[in-house]
Amino acid sequence: MASIEYQGIKFSGGKFFIILSLIGAIIGGGWTGYKFYDDYLDMKAKIEEYTAPDLSKYDEEIAVLKSELDIILDEITIISDVARDMRSDMKADLRQQANDIRHITEIVNDVEDRQKEDTREVFDELKLIEESLDLQINKALNNPLSNMSAKTK
Repeated sequence: MASIEYQGIKFSGGKFFIILSLIGAIIGGGWTGYKFYDDYLDMKAKIEEYTAPDLSKYDEEIAVLKSELDIILDEITIISDVARDMRSDMKADLRQQANDIRHITEIVNDVEDRQKEDTREVFDELKLIEESLDLQINKALNNPLSNMSAKTK
């Protein structure tokens, strides 16, 4: 086996491999640390150079849209109030019409009742006139001076 001697210390193949691996790990760790630190410095520089984008244009557009939306909501509220008032007015009108129809129906029924009563009275009077006329005709016909005779019932 090969061995290496350095300042009086002998290193055989296994120890040499371990030392070489340890040295590689230390160098790799140092390199990784350096890269992290370098990335940190780059990131720090970018953060310090960062300026926030100008969003004022979007803020203005949002404000305009909000004001337009408020106007639309106000108009919708007005339309809703008008519709509610119209509905209330229509209900009141319908109730009034129903009351008017009831009143007109009562008047028509009263007129019909009066007409029926008047018709009965007229028929009753016609009957009385007819009976009176029959009596007068019978009297006239039974009058001995008229030389006529009527059949009596």
